Amino acid sequence: MTGPVVVAGGGLAGAAAATLLACAGRPVMLFERHTAAVDKICGEFLSGEACRHLAALGVDLAALGAHPIRALRLLRGRRLVEVALPFPAFGLSRRVLDEAVLARAAAAGAELRRGQAVVQAAPGAGGAVGLTLADGAFCHADVLFLATGKQDLRGVRRPVADRPDDLVGFKLHFVLAPPQLQALRHHVEVLLFPDGYAGLQPVEAGQANLCLLIRRARLDRAGGNWEALLGDLRRSSPHLDARLDGALAQADRPLTISRVPFGFLHAPSAADPAGLWRLGDQAAVIPSFTGDGMAIALHSAALAARMLLAGQGAGDYHRRLRADIAGPVRRATALYRLGRWGPGQAGIMTAAALFPPGLRLAAALTRVPEAATARLAVPNEVPIG
Repeated sequence: MTGPVVVAGGGLAGAAAATLLACAGRPVMLFERHTAAVDKICGEFLSGEACRHLAALGVDLAALGAHPIRALRLLRGRRLVEVALPFPAFGLSRRVLDEAVLARAAAAGAELRRGQAVVQAAPGAGGAVGLTLADGAFCHADVLFLATGKQDLRGVRRPVADRPDDLVGFKLHFVLAPPQLQALRHHVEVLLFPDGYAGLQPVEAGQANLCLLIRRARLDRAGGNWEALLGDLRRSSPHLDARLDGALAQADRPLTISRVPFGFLHAPSAADPAGLWRLGDQAAVIPSFTGDGMAIALHSAALAARMLLAGQGAGDYHRRLRADIAGPVRRATALYRLGRWGPGQAGIMTAAALFPPGLRLAAALTRVPEAATARLAVPNEVPIG
């Protein structure tokens, strides 16, 4: 295969893979539909393994203003359990982080095409994939790294077996009142409430990210809109109400998403196009409260780049990735299902209160395994320039 690798999607997985391939001298064409930095629905929690992958790419989290996260608070009603995290972590907005990794890809020599979206893919003979762009242009790729996040691409949609839960996600940045920002400092807070959960943590520039998932029925009962829902949640959670007292929203409306297939894990088959490599959420979707989605995206990028450069195929890559992350995704999905209903949430809180180290164990069991990360033999930094 002599043509460039085409990467559809310039988020973490796509930009990281493009960087690694370009640094190795492989021609890369990266399509990113946005012309400038944008916010994305994400908890914006960077776990230890995510930080290692970013360091290997030469991304300096401290220079970007990332906020160190050292402890987890789990809350339900007036109950609170706090535990130190078993790994270093950071909070950083996707707006800042994705742009930093895209800049690394461009500096490494990847051909970055901003404002050009791939809207359809058509697998063809010999494993090649035909691509249609939003402006009607057409190109083909011997190798397509599909990194479009949670948004499926026509022609190569994820084969999701189970119907996704009818959940609606919201994400909005706030500037908290100084006492509340100080109280939140170095913590990620996970709030359990009937029919959903929320995460709140500091990111850069004195902001805090509020990201939550709620059943559509609960949203409808609250009034069917963001303002009504947030008011309802604040009335039911004294802790959240205190955190948001005097807070200033950083956008008029939150970002929203629905029907995310949590627990999806791509199962490779002989029917898969030989030239199609699924990265990030196109390969696996771990429940968001675990905070390991970005680590999985970066792991998939590093693994795909490594295996392609070694002459291995997409099927080998998908099987290796599945072996690496199936355990964490399944364990996280089991915890997510337990926490979707009141008695399960109560049980989680009781277990956490009786044995707080159990939260650290749960965090460790829902991460990309250390052995899988070590197998990539990630260097300290990718040389660029």
